[in-house]
Amino acid sequence: MKNYPTPHIDAKPEDFAKTVLMPGDPLRAKFIAENFLEDAVLVNNVRGIHGYTGTYKGTRVSVMASGMGMPSIGIYSYELFNVYGVENIIRIGSCGSYQPDIDLYDIIICQGSCTDSNFASQYHLNGTFSALGSYDLVEKVRQSLARQICLQYADDKNTIHVFTVDPAFINTIVDSGVKTVNGPIANLDLNTQRAWITALSGAVNLAIERGFMPIILCPQEARALIKASCERELPQIIVLSISEIAISSSGPEADTITSSPESRPNVIIPIILLAFTFLFSHST
Repeated sequence: MKNYPTPHIDAKPEDFAKTVLMPGDPLRAKFIAENFLEDAVLVNNVRGIHGYTGTYKGTRVSVMASGMGMPSIGIYSYELFNVYGVENIIRIGSCGSYQPDIDLYDIIICQGSCTDSNFASQYHLNGTFSALGSYDLVEKVRQSLARQICLQYADDKNTIHVFTVDPAFINTIVDSGVKTVNGPIANLDLNTQRAWITALSGAVNLAIERGFMPIILCPQEARALIKASCERELPQIIVLSISEIAISSSGPEADTITSSPESRPNVIIPIILLAFTFLFSHST
């Protein structure tokens, strides 16, 4: 027996794409469909909750409002996943911030959030719970915003100053990678981790002394691992992947910083400061 349409979504499973964007406001869903999707078709309008399916740059995608609050999006997301075969839901919209360095119209990519509401108590969990989205999906969203991400770090000459790391050590980090529910982590041994953080601390100090932001440029497969390996001790470090920028020319090597703890003197991690003039790899 078919379980659709539901009381909240009057559609067939094939009406929705595998990926659904979900703003809260129905009119925002309508705006997205009319301004960003090609051949958009209204597939749901129960209780004024607009849902559309069209294509974006040749890829089929849907956009549907979630309504206001957790109970509302809880209903719609459950039915989209369990009745309509949707695989990815990306919540989009606006939010407030307590952090003074976040300005109006900044783009924020979030994997999870916390709440003081009672919504999750129905699941009888042992303690509070913050649901996390797929890290792989979050990383794909980040890559799609590469231009906007890199733009904030360039100076008025379109130059970005970055640190690069010895490719051999990059391979060590990648090889140590372990997937977790919170995303990949670098499972380095204690001595190597200590040497890595010591070297990075020197790089951060050097960058700040020269008036630069502490930015590491690395291969895409290492970006999340590098960030995870140092974000607790050095949260100010920014990690960009090479695929996010198209380098047109590079300046000379400025410094090499090495770290070698006495307990393991063969652990040496070269970190080189370079200045890159770059063009964005994504069209404007």
